[in-house]
Amino acid sequence: MAFDCCNYEKALENFIFTMVRNSSDNSALTADNVKEMCVLLDISRLDIEMYNNVSDAEQQRGDITTVFDGGNADLQRDAAFSVLPGNGTVAGYRAYQYKEAPDWDENSYRRIKSFLNLIHIFCDRSRLMKIADYLAFHDKELETYNIAHFVKTVNSAIINGTIGRYDACYFNIKDFSDVNNMLGRTKATEVMKKYIARLSELLADGEAVCRMGGDNFTVIFFKDNLQKVKDYLVAADVEYGEEGRTVTIRSSAGFYDIPDDCPDVAQVMDCINAAKNVARSDMNITSVFYNDEVMQRDAERRKYESLFSKAIMNEEFQVYYQPKVSLKKYKVSGAEALCRWLHNGELIPPIKFIPVFERNKAICTLDFYMLDHVCRDIRSWLDNGRDVVKVSVNLSRCNLGEPQLVERIIATVDKYNIPHEYIEIELTETTTDVAFSELKKVVFGLQASGISTAVDDFGIGYSSLNLISDLPWNVLKIDKKFLEVSQESTAHNYLMLKHIISLAQSFGIECVVEGVETVEHVKVLKESNCYMAQGFYFDKPLPRESFEQRLALNV
Repeated sequence: MAFDCCNYEKALENFIFTMVRNSSDNSALTADNVKEMCVLLDISRLDIEMYNNVSDAEQQRGDITTVFDGGNADLQRDAAFSVLPGNGTVAGYRAYQYKEAPDWDENSYRRIKSFLNLIHIFCDRSRLMKIADYLAFHDKELETYNIAHFVKTVNSAIINGTIGRYDACYFNIKDFSDVNNMLGRTKATEVMKKYIARLSELLADGEAVCRMGGDNFTVIFFKDNLQKVKDYLVAADVEYGEEGRTVTIRSSAGFYDIPDDCPDVAQVMDCINAAKNVARSDMNITSVFYNDEVMQRDAERRKYESLFSKAIMNEEFQVYYQPKVSLKKYKVSGAEALCRWLHNGELIPPIKFIPVFERNKAICTLDFYMLDHVCRDIRSWLDNGRDVVKVSVNLSRCNLGEPQLVERIIATVDKYNIPHEYIEIELTETTTDVAFSELKKVVFGLQASGISTAVDDFGIGYSSLNLISDLPWNVLKIDKKFLEVSQESTAHNYLMLKHIISLAQSFGIECVVEGVETVEHVKVLKESNCYMAQGFYFDKPLPRESFEQRLALNV
């Protein structure tokens, strides 16, 4: 490939201008220029050897600083230039080629030597160290530290015997992909940058926020600052754009109380990563502190993740059907398909594996597995002349944003030639404008195809009034919390339940109340003009054969 002379000349001019005009403290800008020149000259890595005098240089007693490392360096092929004395000190320059790249020609050597001579002219030892430090320990995009700085800080504290003064944290920004979709990459990066900068302002010297990559970060901080860090990560409003609009950023965080005898940085990383994974696996938890229980839960999480693909292949996931009962004739009028995992004869509760699969997006595969198996069962019932009721299938919000989501649902249903009236897709509320927009597309798309939609977990996410006024839902699933009985809240809950039912019905939406477990609950529903119930008072979730028997009694 021909050498890019035009860009090289521009970069060289920019490099000289920067070196002349900028102070030695502007390490970030200088480092950028060094990197640009190295890339154009096909230098994979650039080391500078610094010695106090000629004698030390001859015996190679000194420091080697890497001021650029583009990766994939061939350490057997380099361009080493003779040391250049200056102020009693000696500096040697060594540029390495990329592995499997053609050897530099004479012109390449000439350009590289000229570039290194310029570095020597403009950069004293202090400035070179600052450039190397910036390149090695900073994340340029967010202007914060990187993981190398975290490792260096922890290792230094261990060596100095001060590690017990610190706590550590690993956090992930929740649903940042939604922010990217809503604002675009440029503004989303601005939001993330401000979010991290404000967190950094809460910290003192010796503490740091370090980017792991993407929307994952670590924090090393003194124990006295624990509450500050923890509170900030719960929720923070960040401004963006010239309009001064704000977006609320929340994070899932794992914390570790570092002991005095912590042996190495690997233990710190293992502990905060395990705690972070547990925090991410539960949508209702913001932060988790590492302990033996967290270690056990993280091991369990890894186990479920490793078993998933084989479990799908072996059809270990079973469809259980929980009947929905009409309170007018006490007949089964529908059912909800619920997932159970039968592994090696053991039934694994959904509370254990569903959050894990939601975190790693495997839930999207499981959702369509369930839909496919429900359609397969309905096809069998139709072919055998059995009574058939509408079955609702849960769809995780992790599926939102898939461009062909509605088409995939319809294709799965049509594969078994199932009349659309027998399928209902149950969706949960969302917490962001972007997710709500995606939810809207799905609901309208399914409605157009004649597939019913139901909203689950009503009242905990997006504005509830918007949720039922803006979207043409068929069914509103009302959470069992409104049936909770206590000395303080029973009357209040029942009043709320009655108003929610009335509001939904005014929009033409049918209501189903979950968690119906007593005669009192049935009475309350009837008094509230709601005649569809689901709960243990009537039926627990039933395996397919038991559900078929239950339907046979539906007279």
